[in-house]
Amino acid sequence: MKITTIAIMLTSFLAIGIVALGLGAYNIFATSKHWAVTESVIEWIRESSIKARTNGVEVPPLDDQNLLSAGAGNYDAMCTACHSAPGREPTELAQGLYPQAPVFHERRPETDSEQALNRAKKHFLVIKHGIKMTAMPAWGLTHDDETIWGMVAFIRKLSGMMPEQYRELTASSPGHDHKH
Repeated sequence: MKITTIAIMLTSFLAIGIVALGLGAYNIFATSKHWAVTESVIEWIRESSIKARTNGVEVPPLDDQNLLSAGAGNYDAMCTACHSAPGREPTELAQGLYPQAPVFHERRPETDSEQALNRAKKHFLVIKHGIKMTAMPAWGLTHDDETIWGMVAFIRKLSGMMPEQYRELTASSPGHDHKH
């Protein structure tokens, strides 16, 4: 095939795609799932983007009790509407999200320390910068890095946490921190 023929075919497919999308062929409503290919591409882009930005992120000691305690109060105030908490039912907001927000207390704990470190970096970046076209806000616009690391520290502890443990940690927290 000649390059001209290939260029004409690609241009034709692109034009047909643009017309189809402009006519509403792609359902943008949150009550309709993405096409499988769309979901795969979005996931690939999201993971690649986050991974590319983890270099140079310095993780503080996440087992610090003060950091964990502050993170508990901030998580409880800022995150539970979408990500839930042990012993709580999903909120109406969380049920209406697409894509669904991860429910951290239902995840398995990280056993590999390198994977846990990389996941902590990813959580930090997502909490700080948010994710476009999801309900994940960029908390870094209104909160400092220490506050965000506290939430990361707490999220890491949520895996398999029992409701009593959650209530204990959030009750002993200084509450929602408004460090701006």
